[in-house]
Amino acid sequence: MVQINDRGVNVAVLGATGQVGMVMRRVLDERDFPVKDLRFLASAHSAGKVLNWRGHDITVEDVATADLSGIDIAIFSAGGGTSKVWAPKFAEAGAYVIDNSSQWRMHDDVPLVVAEVNPDDLDEIPTGIVANPNCTTMAIMPVLKPLADKFGLKRLIVSSYQAVSGAGRAGVEQLMNEAKAAVDQGADKLVFGGDAIDFPEPTKVARTIAFNEVPFIGDIVDDGSQETDEEQKLRNESRKILHLPDLKASCTCVRVGVFTAHGMSVNAEFENPVSVEEAKEVLASAPAVELTDIPTAQLAAGKTPSFVGRIRVDQAVDDNKGLAFFVTNDNLRKGAALNAVELAEIVARKHFADQL
Repeated sequence: MVQINDRGVNVAVLGATGQVGMVMRRVLDERDFPVKDLRFLASAHSAGKVLNWRGHDITVEDVATADLSGIDIAIFSAGGGTSKVWAPKFAEAGAYVIDNSSQWRMHDDVPLVVAEVNPDDLDEIPTGIVANPNCTTMAIMPVLKPLADKFGLKRLIVSSYQAVSGAGRAGVEQLMNEAKAAVDQGADKLVFGGDAIDFPEPTKVARTIAFNEVPFIGDIVDDGSQETDEEQKLRNESRKILHLPDLKASCTCVRVGVFTAHGMSVNAEFENPVSVEEAKEVLASAPAVELTDIPTAQLAAGKTPSFVGRIRVDQAVDDNKGLAFFVTNDNLRKGAALNAVELAEIVARKHFADQL
């Protein structure tokens, strides 16, 4: 534990050396989070590494042997299996846990929160655990919430175009290795594609991802639907966050050869008529939303907002009750690290006000 300030909350980051953990450390600094004492934890493999934060050298602790007492807020980015084991232990030791995995999202007694959408759900935290939504859900919630409030959301159809960083470093490395191998073989083979290119065997994404799209993310769920768990997350998490338990939603999740920032093609049907002009007026003042003409992954990478554009009337919905639009968002930033830190800020204000 390293003391940073005289006042504030005692913060721990579990998974501090990982891809999202690295962004979390940066966001804690950028947002001037009210840190008093700061600890970094990870598995035994990463324990002993020294990470610098605001001029302080902090040694990464092995979570398996660490003393968990004295932590006010613990931010997790270490995977569902790790969270299943350690989140209750941190909570029992007195910490509020902000978990970035899928482990706790659909538990009835665990709030699932997007900072700009349903912060009041953090008034009560029965188990001491708070869940961060999936990155695709996260990206469209700031856009959908004000539209749902104004026009009454009825149905969603979403196709996601998800960057390889959503599959971790292994996904990034697969794209890099495949792209290099393809480029090295020359432009003619790239143009003709297919079997003309000798790609390395896929190592993380289910199929070759360089210069490709792969409509399969996650695992097929065991309910006969043939959906993947990634596709079901959007429907289930949207219902919980928006407090719309009967919302109809269908999603097709596609991995694409992009390093950072997810894209979502959205068709939304509403209870009441909506025009493009009305939708833009609502979204122009929505927090964490930025209107743009053509939202792209390159535009969103490294930035905070959900960029929304290509807004138009959905011609497949009667009575002007549908919209079609496209959303892009940095999956590592708002899609994971930033929202987790924002939730920690809300928890600090609501539950540790006397320490700030």
